[in-house]
Amino acid sequence: MIYPEFLKEYDTIGVTAPSDGITDEVKLKRLDNAIKNFEKRGFKIKETPNVRYSIKGRSSSSEERARELERLYKDKDVKAIICTSGGAFLLEMLSEVDFKIIKDNPKWIQGYSDPTGLLFTITTNLDIATIYSDNFKTFGMEPWHKSLENNLEILKGNIIEQKSFSKYEEDKELITGLEPYNLTKKVYWKNLNNEEVINIKGRIIGGCLDLITELFGTRFDNTKNFLEKYKDEGIIWYFDVCELSSESLIRTLWKLKDNGYFKYTKGILFSRVFACNSYYDISYEEAISKSLQELNIPIIINTDIGHVSPRLTIINGSIATIISSSGKGKISFELK
Repeated sequence: MIYPEFLKEYDTIGVTAPSDGITDEVKLKRLDNAIKNFEKRGFKIKETPNVRYSIKGRSSSSEERARELERLYKDKDVKAIICTSGGAFLLEMLSEVDFKIIKDNPKWIQGYSDPTGLLFTITTNLDIATIYSDNFKTFGMEPWHKSLENNLEILKGNIIEQKSFSKYEEDKELITGLEPYNLTKKVYWKNLNNEEVINIKGRIIGGCLDLITELFGTRFDNTKNFLEKYKDEGIIWYFDVCELSSESLIRTLWKLKDNGYFKYTKGILFSRVFACNSYYDISYEEAISKSLQELNIPIIINTDIGHVSPRLTIINGSIATIISSSGKGKISFELK
């Protein structure tokens, strides 16, 4: 596994929009403040032109998104790349990317949700570690939540142990653009099989499940080769479930299971969800439990990853140790 060079003071962070860009006035204020927050911490920011553009969910054409990403990879001053935001159409631009440029110029790339299309593809195809964590605009909040401070520490090479947070955000309306998280609900990691303690270690990979299922079977799907390469260490999957209904979740997990994705799996983490819709009144927990019970492996749900903030920073491709007990969790990484 290749681990790119970590950030140092005065380094430049590239910001690009491989999915959607930002045009909303309030979100632009959040974006501008994110730039100020990084500059106050000693970093420079280099934006690509598509960051402040959006039309029907795309920051620019597939070709333009690919070229702007490639320019940041080729730019020797840029030491890490953070995606502007999520969206719905990042996968389109994969067909246009010259992945040799990424292979020849490894650097950290970070984002969550739709950027899974890039992160998962880079790690499983090129053996370059990537970071599943906040998109750039989130860093515009005042003050920063502990999760953002942790994220920056990891980008700087301080591979800290992260603990589950005490509360999570149920809902929030941006008015000024600088609002912090609205933390109202208690965090509780649930060991699905009611284990008193789960303690697992293995090579971690995952992202937004809505995107992983779309990558399945395409020419960018190198998952089985990745799993075979690292089978001796065992695999830990993490899944951020965004818009999948219970029925879609069941079908997706069946597809992955039937195709051997869980062959070497030591455990699986699932995110919290906003709401899990179901035509047949199947709960989120039930959908996961019934789909995966035959695997007889530890499964933890409602963890601090994904769309329901705040979120942990995950280093795709690293060796992770995860402990879950009494509703609380810890995660640490080894870069080997």
